[in-house]
Amino acid sequence: MQKIAQIITKIIDFVYSPFQNYVPRELFRYAACGGGNMVLDWFLYFITYNFIIGHDLVYLNFQIFKSSNFQICLTPHIASLCIVFPITLLTGFWLNKYVTFTRSTLHGARQLVRYIIIVALNLAINYFGLKLLVEHFLWYPTPSKICITLFTVIISFLGQKYFTFRR
Repeated sequence: MQKIAQIITKIIDFVYSPFQNYVPRELFRYAACGGGNMVLDWFLYFITYNFIIGHDLVYLNFQIFKSSNFQICLTPHIASLCIVFPITLLTGFWLNKYVTFTRSTLHGARQLVRYIIIVALNLAINYFGLKLLVEHFLWYPTPSKICITLFTVIISFLGQKYFTFRR
């Protein structure tokens, strides 16, 4: 995995050279890694929403005791978010740890916990944002997801730089 991180870093740094007088290297790497992960998120969300979930409600049945069951119903846009989230959580952490914020001296487990805290905040913003935009303003789910993601990028960068991967 280190080899893959080194290859990604070399590619990003090669593309970075014309921008070195205008953008700090760490910010450029974050933008490249975050942008790639964001595109992956949008792509997976689109595929999940349109082809896996298929615009249908998702019913989850739980059995606590033999005699008691309960059911949760997820709207298709929220079910898609729940499926895509763990994938992009892991790819985002890996890219940030091994490509963007490589100078952090914090232990990996501590970084992961802090990363999850920041991502949980972003997940809450995504959840309530999707609820607001899709269910109340009646926007389409995919453009709603894109708008929310653009907002959470700022929160994420600041949280990752000054909290998760601080030096």
